[in-house]
Amino acid sequence: MVVDDSVVIRGMISRWIGAEPDMEVSASLRTGLDAVNQIERVKPDVAVLDIEMPDLDGISALPQLLAKKRDLVIIMASTLTRRNAEISFKALSLGAADYIPKPESTREATAAETFHHDLIQKIRHLGARARRRASPAASPSPAPALDRVREVAPQPAAAPAPQLQLARRPFSMLAPRVLLIGSSTGGPQALMTLVADIGPVIDRFPVLITQHMPPTFTTILAEHLARASRRPAHEAVDGELVKPGRIYLAPGGRHMRVVRHGTDAAIALDDGPPVNFCKPAVDPLFNSAIDVWQGSIMSVILTGMGSDGMRGGKEIVAAGGSVIAQDEATSVVWGMPGAATNAGICAAVLPLNQIAAKLVRLFSGDRS
Repeated sequence: MVVDDSVVIRGMISRWIGAEPDMEVSASLRTGLDAVNQIERVKPDVAVLDIEMPDLDGISALPQLLAKKRDLVIIMASTLTRRNAEISFKALSLGAADYIPKPESTREATAAETFHHDLIQKIRHLGARARRRASPAASPSPAPALDRVREVAPQPAAAPAPQLQLARRPFSMLAPRVLLIGSSTGGPQALMTLVADIGPVIDRFPVLITQHMPPTFTTILAEHLARASRRPAHEAVDGELVKPGRIYLAPGGRHMRVVRHGTDAAIALDDGPPVNFCKPAVDPLFNSAIDVWQGSIMSVILTGMGSDGMRGGKEIVAAGGSVIAQDEATSVVWGMPGAATNAGICAAVLPLNQIAAKLVRLFSGDRS
């Protein structure tokens, strides 16, 4: 269900969805009120919901839609303003599955292409996961099964048991000197949960985070992370020294790397092309950290689409560091952590609510 007061945007999104073999548009509506009134008749799996609309805006329609269809996947769509970024974060707390920034103008070819790619991927992955959860005993339908093969290495969609049988590497015997975190879809909520409980780690070690997120949104995320952790958190600045007691977040639209600066580490931002279709991407951070901290790296890969972080995680493990992945049951999308898990590079695959305690123990000297 596409809900947007712009006839141009509605038409564009509807054409994109209609061109996909595993999707169809169940309704194309102008206002949130239309969506609320028709949700029980239309019964969509996914709703792409604009924020600013007449009669009933997206943030007001959101809880009403979920009240009428609890398993509805809602993707909020908005232009890149601070106000809309704040509203998108509020929407996530109210039950939206994800958000996507709309290009300022559909005439901007690159922006429209990115919007097209990201939107279709979010609809496909989030919709497929919702269907699997709604019918856990059923065999996966052909489209989600194929999609899952593209996202991570093949495994049964319904049962997490094979995950437990995958080989685990031992944790590094080297004491970690930095915590690196990569995340994407579902990441903001997961990050907030994680940083709230790793205060003892942040106080003694630097924490660097790459979350797939556009400009403006990362500014708001950094503020939320500071409040959740009760520690300083900010978008990283090119050239600044990396110090314990702080959280550094890759700014939207730029890759964050680290470089040596005498005996210290410093932030190096770059405006290079997307990596793994993402900018910022996790792999540049993971790979660059090896030159600074060698094997004394603890890395965490949280919920997200795709496989970003897996290659960088391999390099970290090869250098003597460790990787922890979020488990499938607690991930919004088990793409990134699933790719790392299936690559055999993880020392642990844990539910989100167990990762913080494990990190506190590991940074306190536990090596098991």
